[in-house]
Amino acid sequence: MTGFPVIDSTLSAVHLALFVKEKFGLKGNTSCKLFRTGINHTYMISDNGDKYVLRIYSYNWRTETEIREELRLLILLKENNIAISYPILDKTKNYIQTLQAPEGLRYAVLFSFAEGKKVRNLTEKTCNSIGSLMANIHKTTINQEVKRIEYNARTLTQLPYQYATKYFAESMEEMQFVKSASEHLTVLFDKIDQGKLRYGVVHLDLWYDNMNIEDESVITVFDFDFCGNGWLLLDIAYFTMQLFNTEPNVKLFKSKLESFYNGYQKVTPISDEEKALIPEAGLAIWIFYLGIQSQRFDNWSNIFLSENYLKHFIGIIKNWMKHNEIKIKGDNEVYV
Repeated sequence: MTGFPVIDSTLSAVHLALFVKEKFGLKGNTSCKLFRTGINHTYMISDNGDKYVLRIYSYNWRTETEIREELRLLILLKENNIAISYPILDKTKNYIQTLQAPEGLRYAVLFSFAEGKKVRNLTEKTCNSIGSLMANIHKTTINQEVKRIEYNARTLTQLPYQYATKYFAESMEEMQFVKSASEHLTVLFDKIDQGKLRYGVVHLDLWYDNMNIEDESVITVFDFDFCGNGWLLLDIAYFTMQLFNTEPNVKLFKSKLESFYNGYQKVTPISDEEKALIPEAGLAIWIFYLGIQSQRFDNWSNIFLSENYLKHFIGIIKNWMKHNEIKIKGDNEVYV
């Protein structure tokens, strides 16, 4: 053994700058700075004033096929004039780079830089623009498919519960709640008339942290790492629940949400059937991301994933349920 095996590494920004300069034929004083480690690692690239974003996918997180499908979606959106961060071709006309990291093969993609800044406290005007942007994405992705995850009751709730059991005892009150919610949603989703819901490719991570904003209404979306196939209303539900989580003032939440809906429906309508399912779809997505946190314990969530965190997380979900008057029957109680 020449070195001790690792499960996750942070690649040198200095050497990545040299790598990117050579692969993409950059001519200036190329620099690279680590921006964030997490589900994937993000680096900021600068070259004579030009800016890019380099994503290093975590080891064994996405297959090359899944990445190619993500990039195919981004190219489709760019061709339809959707404001997104798009992939950059290297000198040999390839989008995906391969890097032999200590833990094994990792993939890398260089993306265009999204101008603007992240804005947590969204204005009504911004919510309206986000609604229109999301609707335009959906007009492009409706009836499309990618060779990636299918979002349904199994992937949104059943598997996440199983992932969470690796770190939390099933006897915990919070875990019993997650199990009951999963069972409730499975029955509900099975009864749905699929023909009344729009289907296509969804982002499933559309919130303020994945968009840069200029002048309240010029918005660029990025990070399609969770894109997959499902009801388009899932994106609407995700944005709604994140807005609920970041805007504690109920009156402001309602006015911002109305502005978001107005922006969306200026572009394309939302059916009554879709609107009716949004609260429970939001509940399913909460559970899905608990599963992601459990899946990525080794190299991301271990700094926060604990029993206290789970109690807090379930508390947020129950606030969402109370606001939307969602009731779930468990073995020993009714959750609301």
